[in-house]
Amino acid sequence: MSSVNDCIFCKIIAGELPSEKVYEDNDHIAFKDIMPKAPVHYLVVPKAHSPRLDEMAKDNGTEALGHMLNAVVKTAAANGLSDYRVAVNVGPKAGQVVFHTHVHILSGWSGMARDVR
Repeated sequence: MSSVNDCIFCKIIAGELPSEKVYEDNDHIAFKDIMPKAPVHYLVVPKAHSPRLDEMAKDNGTEALGHMLNAVVKTAAANGLSDYRVAVNVGPKAGQVVFHTHVHILSGWSGMARDVR
């Protein structure tokens, strides 16, 4: 698991690493995924480091989860998305690679959505 010091998302938030930002508010940043699994693939990341969604909920309460989902909706709207998939991987066996809580927004398929597992 990453700590704040070696977390790639914390470095993006701090401006130490580049990203293609698509939305930002006081508590969240959203940017294009560098290894997209869909034609449109954004990551919505809380600025406060928390390694996993379940830990974020335990440490910050469900209000923080609501704010994060609100940032997801605002990111989609700001980028003209009306149809999209939202995914959260919690833990390595579920596919979580970066251990900083984040939400995937996937969209851009023509016709029926694809399986992105």
